[in-house]
Amino acid sequence: METLRLVLLFLHILGFAALIGGLLSQVRSDEKKVLPIMRDGVGTAFVTGLGLVGVLEAGDGDVDHVKIGIKFAVGLVLLVLVMANMRKPTIPNGLFWGLLALSVLNVAVAVFVSPTHVTEVPA
Repeated sequence: METLRLVLLFLHILGFAALIGGLLSQVRSDEKKVLPIMRDGVGTAFVTGLGLVGVLEAGDGDVDHVKIGIKFAVGLVLLVLVMANMRKPTIPNGLFWGLLALSVLNVAVAVFVSPTHVTEVPA
């Protein structure tokens, strides 16, 4: 089970790297658009994220449902925005910067939001 979790985590990170890399490659460009690498990256990150939650739920460890819920919501918004704008020749600057901000936010939540632990008061 641990090997599956690590493989899914590796693919999850690669998915976000592809999404953010596709966005960063266009920062200096005048016309921005949704690239196929961004579509593949967000899809990979979303699906592997769901798989990771399944593996974590099946295991014995604690799952931070608030963190998972935030990442799911942000990931779903990213997925919908990328897929809805895939065929458009260009996207507005606001949408572009919003996609970049949401992508970085999702990574930040993964790194900085620690699992909530209930501390027991000693008797």
